[in-house]
Amino acid sequence: MSELRHRRGEGDGNDKAETAGESDHVDVDSEEEKVLEEKYVDELAKNLPQGTDKTPEILDSALSGLSSRWRNWVIRGIFTWLMIGAFCLLIYGGPLALMITVLCVQVKCFEEIINIGYAVYRVHGLPWFRSLSWYFLLTSNYFFYGENLIDYFGVVINRTDYLHFLVTYHRFISFSLYCVGFVWFVLSLVKRYYMRQFSLFAWTHVALLIVVTQSYLIIQNIFEGLIWFIVPVSMIICNDVMAYVFGFFFGKTPLIKLSPKKTWEGFIGGGISTVIFGLVLSYLMSQYPYLVCPIEYSDSLGRMTMECEPSTLFRLHEYTPPQFLQPLMKIFGREKITMYPFMIHSLALSIFSSVIGPFGGFFASGFKRAFKIKDFGDVIPGHGGIMDRFDCQFLMATFVNVYITSFIRTATPQKLLQQVYNLKPEQQLQLFYALKESLENRNILNMVP
Repeated sequence: MSELRHRRGEGDGNDKAETAGESDHVDVDSEEEKVLEEKYVDELAKNLPQGTDKTPEILDSALSGLSSRWRNWVIRGIFTWLMIGAFCLLIYGGPLALMITVLCVQVKCFEEIINIGYAVYRVHGLPWFRSLSWYFLLTSNYFFYGENLIDYFGVVINRTDYLHFLVTYHRFISFSLYCVGFVWFVLSLVKRYYMRQFSLFAWTHVALLIVVTQSYLIIQNIFEGLIWFIVPVSMIICNDVMAYVFGFFFGKTPLIKLSPKKTWEGFIGGGISTVIFGLVLSYLMSQYPYLVCPIEYSDSLGRMTMECEPSTLFRLHEYTPPQFLQPLMKIFGREKITMYPFMIHSLALSIFSSVIGPFGGFFASGFKRAFKIKDFGDVIPGHGGIMDRFDCQFLMATFVNVYITSFIRTATPQKLLQQVYNLKPEQQLQLFYALKESLENRNILNMVP
């Protein structure tokens, strides 16, 4: 018995020693990995492309006589106007051109975010990280864009047999595709790098949340009418440009530590400019049915249409100003203000884009500082990557979609019909007879000539 106890004690001692040895080994490995990772993050800023430092050779030689401050000002100004011009061309191209552009921007932003993660953890030789990331992007797009197609083109899709199957089981197919990726990730796990692999799994899903979900909301905003896309995007552009201008010439008071170059003068100047710009742009755009009508599929025309009778939001109304503005109105010899109701909503949008919108940029600045990089990429000289220009746009898109859903959107016959066509034939008949009976009881059907 004593020998057995001795052996057990001996075994316990050996187990403890083994465990301690393994623990020491893990600690050494983790310390070595931390040191290696820190060195790699330091090198990351040197290896990843930085757009603010990249300039075309012709432009670089032409501006060689300027100081770095004014040189950056000119470069940013040139490419800002080029981007504004490209944006105007896309608007002229119509909703399809805008949707394709949103998809391209989404893919590029996702690539820039994933490239940082890949560069940080490439030293560990983790398997399948990039392939899994792109697979999840494709799966997410299939789900979200499928939802949009079903919402807005359900009538025509249901008339095609093989598409009817995809519509009926869209969410089940999407979830099945996600499960394939999930199983793929689990099978790719390597014992030594569990923590890092799960970190990258989270990295990919956060990137999908930031990029794919927001682009889906942008597409929904476009379908509500081009004005719900153009005005918010233009407000962010105006705020960004005017904050830079006011900060460049008058900025003295730092705004936030995450972005040392941001100043209170730029923040306030950009905010006031955006509110004024938003009201003027909203007034001008509310006059054109092409910009204010929702995009719907016309069953009779067999195509998308943007023709409608503008809603009350886009018809001139007279408003009596508050009492404290009455003396000012008397100076102009007027008692009431004539304006489009949409301008009141644009005021809310402009305030959000001026006060909350910049925090999307601050969030991106904090993210870049964590990895000691200046820009997400080098696609746009003087500006950085695509993500550097769209960090605020994604936050704005979410707000616009929430605002439309909460205060603007109402059910339309077109959308209700799309849901009815998804019902079984006997359910459609049941709905028809119930609706007919209700209309007859209220004498509405008898009023129709």
